[in-house]
Amino acid sequence: MTATTLAPDPRPTLAQPDDDPHLWLEEIDGLEAVAWVEAQNAETLGRYADAAFARDRDTVHALLDRPGRIPMVQRRGDFLHNLWKDAEHPRGLWRRTDEPGYRAGNPVWAILLDLDALAAAEGEDWVWAGADVLPHAHDRALLRLSRGGGDATVQREFDLTTCRFVADGFVLPEAKGGATWLDRDTLLLSSAFGEGMATRSGYARTVRLWPRGSDPSSAQVLFETAPGNMAVWGEVERHDGSERIVFSERTGFFDAAIHLGDRTGARTLLAIPTDAEIHLHRDWLAVRPRTPWSVGGATHAADTVLVIALSAFLAGARDFAVLWQPSEQNALQEIFWSNGRLVIGALDDLRPAFEVFTPDTEGWIRRGVPGLPTVGSVSVWPFDAESEEADGELLAVVQDPVTPPTLLAIPPALSSPTILRTMPAAFDASGLAVTRHEAVSADGTRIPYVQVGPAGETGEAPVHMSAYGGFKVSVLPTYQAVLGKLWLEPGGTSVVANIRGGGEFGTRWHEAGRREGKALAHDDFAAVAADLVTRGITRPGRIAAEGGSNGGLLIANMLTRYPERFGALFCTIPLIDMRRYAKLLAGASWIAEYGDPDDPEDWRFLGAISAYHVAEAGRPYPPILIATSRRDDRVHPGHARKMARKLHALGYPASFYEPAAGGHGYGKDSAETAAFLALGIGFLRQSIGWQPAA
Repeated sequence: MTATTLAPDPRPTLAQPDDDPHLWLEEIDGLEAVAWVEAQNAETLGRYADAAFARDRDTVHALLDRPGRIPMVQRRGDFLHNLWKDAEHPRGLWRRTDEPGYRAGNPVWAILLDLDALAAAEGEDWVWAGADVLPHAHDRALLRLSRGGGDATVQREFDLTTCRFVADGFVLPEAKGGATWLDRDTLLLSSAFGEGMATRSGYARTVRLWPRGSDPSSAQVLFETAPGNMAVWGEVERHDGSERIVFSERTGFFDAAIHLGDRTGARTLLAIPTDAEIHLHRDWLAVRPRTPWSVGGATHAADTVLVIALSAFLAGARDFAVLWQPSEQNALQEIFWSNGRLVIGALDDLRPAFEVFTPDTEGWIRRGVPGLPTVGSVSVWPFDAESEEADGELLAVVQDPVTPPTLLAIPPALSSPTILRTMPAAFDASGLAVTRHEAVSADGTRIPYVQVGPAGETGEAPVHMSAYGGFKVSVLPTYQAVLGKLWLEPGGTSVVANIRGGGEFGTRWHEAGRREGKALAHDDFAAVAADLVTRGITRPGRIAAEGGSNGGLLIANMLTRYPERFGALFCTIPLIDMRRYAKLLAGASWIAEYGDPDDPEDWRFLGAISAYHVAEAGRPYPPILIATSRRDDRVHPGHARKMARKLHALGYPASFYEPAAGGHGYGKDSAETAAFLALGIGFLRQSIGWQPAA
């Protein structure tokens, strides 16, 4: 049934938010719902899957599978492990090589598992979700396999010597969460598998001790949290023959109680604010407060990095060393330990900066990491997958919008990094300029954004805009091969906006765009769109905006709140129905980010950003493509389905697309991802009236 044949129906509305005639679309595999989805898919593909789409799809597919990609690795014992996907192996090969060969650029890969062969042999839609290798021995692994790409996984024990699954080995049925090794014959189980073992958010409610050969359903419970909390996880830390179990009881997305314990179930609560971020390593405790914290006779600002010996802290000491302090522009991004040293990553006015802190008899030695750029995006992490075996060597990937990623190895001595791999260019960047600008939002806040495109102002530039604005996630300008090939190379312009709700300027930036501030984050994005017009770069009808997940909520609000500022919108795997989001899949875990729709005070501001309720007839909404995945078990596909259906009922020809697999992403393999991206970009180009030469 097309949009033009549906009777007008404004429900649900802000006045009657619970009168929802489209609830049947929340039945993910319901016959009527799937029939509707398939009809919409056919209509959308019939309209947009033309020759240009096929050409773009094939181009993207080739880009995603190009042989020059960097094989990202992690060290596990004597080997470097990698999952590799290409045209012949779309699901992937789990493989390993020795370190000298990899460093020399001529690795010989030993295949551990062929996912495509496994999926064919077992008749399952297996998607790789990771592996946990047995520490020290490195001859066994727990493989995580997802059906269709969802967050829930099956876990199976694998023998790395024979390259076969272990007969009568550990097998954990499909569930969210998982397991990790305590020793060869014992697992620490943090899984939602079993009756009553899931929280309201669908994550693990218990941490259990699972001996080999026993039923996981009867495993001894070491730790249990209330069903209304978000989740609990158990992790194992080892050093010099000692073992420590860390129970992380997450009461909300930004709050957790950390307990130290052992296999007996004994545990000690760390007396740290629940909203603080904690990093344990050997006998060290690093703390990053989220809100000001008064301790040891001093008050420390949010995002200060504090360190103390764990044994001293447990004995009552509170004389933390202050290693790092934030400023208005210098924002903490990440903390991790490696071989007894603390690595701190920050953004200094959006410029990446990394420092390493080493304990010394006189205090802490502070050193910068040499050889890293201060523009674009820099990611740093330990070379070793197991912290107890780390030697302090770091890996880094550096890139910017016109420079492909380069993989660097940073020696433990923090001398100049070595280039391990450089990815070849995916598109012609000649003539492209990368510039930074600021827009002024509705409340006067200045919002930075990065623009990439041809120099000069024509007033007609086809602009692709994106942002995220949530969960303290920082979005930096990276090398986007697909957008570069399909949008920048043909003459288009791209814009990435650093709107509030992200972490680009630390916790304060996130707090400003959380809960009541979420509408301000959306105002920020609209302000950037307006600034592009004011600066003479383009006009509203030539601005195409895209966003996914929390960014999908942003795009849905651009439709209902700022329709006059955009020419087309691509809304992917989105959160949209803010009345019911907390009742759908993992939605309850996000109440700390958005607010509680069952609380009348919270609903007052949530209703204003619930595009599903705000949408009404008679508004000049721009063309929109709403796309999701049927196997997304994080953000319910009902959000996208119901929004498209309501827009149809209001008389708007919203386009909709939902592939059967993909999880919380765009596809389980490069072919599906290529189709998803080509469809979206083709839709945006066509809708803003831009047809670049083939």
